[in-house]
Amino acid sequence: MAADAAGAAAASGGASAAATAKKIADVTRGLQSQPGFIDVWRDADKGRVLLSVAALEQPFLLVSSLPYALGSNDIGLDRGQPGEMRMVHFEKRGGKLFLVQENTAFIAASADKDERAAVKESFASSVLWSGDILASDNERHLVDFSSFLLADRHGVSASLAAAKQGGYAVDPARSAVLAEEAKAFPDNVELEALLTFAGPGQADYVRKVAPDAASLSLRQRISLVRLPQIAEQGGWRPRSYHPYSGGFDVSYYDFATPLASSIDVHWQVRHRLEKTDPAAAVSTVKKPIVYYVDRGAPEPVRSALIAGASWWASAFEKAGFKDAYRVELLPEGVDAMDIRYNVIHWVHRATRGWSYGNALADPRTGQILRGAVTLGSQRVRQDILIAEALLAPYGKGAPADKQKMAEEMALARLRQLAAHEVGHTLGFAHNFAASRMGNGSVMDYPHPILKLNGKGEVDLADAYGVGVGPWDDYIVKYIYGDFGAGAQEQAALTKLRADARGAGMLYSSDQDDRAPGASHPDGLLWDFGPDSIKTWDQLGAVRQRALQTFSPDVLPDARQIGELEARLVPVYLLQRYQGEALARLIGGGDFDYTSAGDVKAGIVKAGIKATPAAVQRQALSRLADSLRAEYLALPANVLDILTPPAMSHERSREYFATHMDSVFDAFSIAEAGAAQTAGFLLDAGRVNRLSWQHARDAQQPGVQEVISLLLQKTWQREPVPTSVIGGEAVQLAANWVLADGLLNLLDGGKLHSQVAAEVRQSARELVQWLQKNPGKGVTANSRKQAAEHIAAYLADPRSVKLRAAPPIPPGAPI
Repeated sequence: MAADAAGAAAASGGASAAATAKKIADVTRGLQSQPGFIDVWRDADKGRVLLSVAALEQPFLLVSSLPYALGSNDIGLDRGQPGEMRMVHFEKRGGKLFLVQENTAFIAASADKDERAAVKESFASSVLWSGDILASDNERHLVDFSSFLLADRHGVSASLAAAKQGGYAVDPARSAVLAEEAKAFPDNVELEALLTFAGPGQADYVRKVAPDAASLSLRQRISLVRLPQIAEQGGWRPRSYHPYSGGFDVSYYDFATPLASSIDVHWQVRHRLEKTDPAAAVSTVKKPIVYYVDRGAPEPVRSALIAGASWWASAFEKAGFKDAYRVELLPEGVDAMDIRYNVIHWVHRATRGWSYGNALADPRTGQILRGAVTLGSQRVRQDILIAEALLAPYGKGAPADKQKMAEEMALARLRQLAAHEVGHTLGFAHNFAASRMGNGSVMDYPHPILKLNGKGEVDLADAYGVGVGPWDDYIVKYIYGDFGAGAQEQAALTKLRADARGAGMLYSSDQDDRAPGASHPDGLLWDFGPDSIKTWDQLGAVRQRALQTFSPDVLPDARQIGELEARLVPVYLLQRYQGEALARLIGGGDFDYTSAGDVKAGIVKAGIKATPAAVQRQALSRLADSLRAEYLALPANVLDILTPPAMSHERSREYFATHMDSVFDAFSIAEAGAAQTAGFLLDAGRVNRLSWQHARDAQQPGVQEVISLLLQKTWQREPVPTSVIGGEAVQLAANWVLADGLLNLLDGGKLHSQVAAEVRQSARELVQWLQKNPGKGVTANSRKQAAEHIAAYLADPRSVKLRAAPPIPPGAPI
């Protein structure tokens, strides 16, 4: 056995030696060559792509993307979607080449090779692939890269599994390298494969988008990119990241920093932009930033995308860069997936969904190599739907300009969206506090500015802002401005931050603004106006008017009448985002992203500033009123026209839930409305903050005050006026949502013990009140059952099955 093994090893070694003894010209004879950054050989007959690798141990960048995708918003595998940027290199081991991903999270930026080696040896790298060397010429080695291209490098299987679509894997028999698509250029190589993923095909999302859900065929692009030169090589100089820059960062741990310095290093993410005359206040640039709009976008969408994305040009001009930024239509025949192009992709999905802006950056410095924007095509249709629901433009007597007004509002939103997503690819983060300055920034999420005109009609004339705002001018200047180097640059940036603070520019972003219990009163998604309470009242008047005028005139004549219910959703829930804004005031407090140096310099204060008690109570009062039947019940003109979806149509998640078969469920709509408010107010983080703020300052509202008011407006309220249609039943639906919310709050395990004791006491007092006030009729039934249900949970939580919060139709993205 040992002799046989030794003989086999010797034979294998001989075969490898024979292979590497071949010349590249011998192996590639008759194949199409693509010379470039890495030379590529196309073997279309055998379905292979060969690479001729000369630079071993030399890092370059690798990124995947999807030229042909799945089309499901819920799974997220979109056309044009880029993957993770990785720094890799080839290295030779015996008769093989290995492709190794370097660990860029841990480095030593030191001139001492031993210091660098100590860090490299302390953290793992990752071998992504290996292949036999087919031939060699001196230091150049030829390998068949096909097996790398045929593997799932984009994480398609992982995305499908995360979306609970089942286990999918590449089927080699139905996958192929697209050798004819391989291209090589001086700084990048573009390679592509058709991958077919085999899986169970039973889950809903894949069944909705694939002709055969057990066989999902997509295309995967692999881009190999030359590393940009860094400052030490005479290349681009990175800029230190600051929390108030308004931008993104790349970071790593540098173990070569001085002992008194942090090893956590952050750089601003930004495109390379250099003046032709660095001494000039305003100068042309060596290479402008150019974005290209997908040719698949139709008119009038195409023109709107070009116009909106072009807004950034004015900010670059103000920052001292002349003709430095422009937006054009992608030239015919250009490969939109080529990493050399910044592209705004117009992407179709089966349902509406989010849009994205991805900045693909050098992990060492933050230099952006490509901007890739994904714009979901159905969002613009949602904006038209909202406008039509508010305007009812399809009646016989409706002014002709109302239909045009709905389209204009949608296109205005699309221009803003194009600017927003391109902003991400320029290195800019969300600023959800910018709406406090009106049209403060396209990097906010804008709610349409709705109001009533002098005739009491809904007015959409100025629903969305035009152009970038003052915050956008600031972030372009801060992140891209040319201020020299060293202390001169830092002094200029410090002054910029101080000036922005002095102008009242607020900044709050994702990590503090997306959670239901978030506390920053200004970091709000989809709000408008400087005063959350005033905007709530303004939108309340618009909502009331829109419900009063809601009719079949909100639908074009060709639409089936069942769509009325989908048009009702954004009208009924019109205040959903402003309700969140009110909730932020309760137990809320503002704070700033800053550095210790800016605090010491007096530019900004540290700490959290609690929302004044009077403002908290105003917000609480309005939110509590939204749990009352007078707010939740629908008027007769709406109830009398709602019709089940027609044959061949069905309810989707864009409709309210129903437990009445195909018929509209008035209980479910009231429950959804109540769940919106209860979900924000009974968030564990908010309740914990309420308890602490009251403990620190007894003048501030506390847990028991808040719960007491909610109960007074619901379970303990006076009888609902008979003028409210179905008022008693609607109120009981809301009451149960609140009771279930209280028990789920206790059951969630996120309350501090003493806070849970406060909530539990409030629940116990509710039980006592319900027992002392049994009521009459259906109200008596609910009060009796509620008292028993809550008491049973308080006595033994495990003995009671709690109900989940009622479903709420999706609102965002709008």
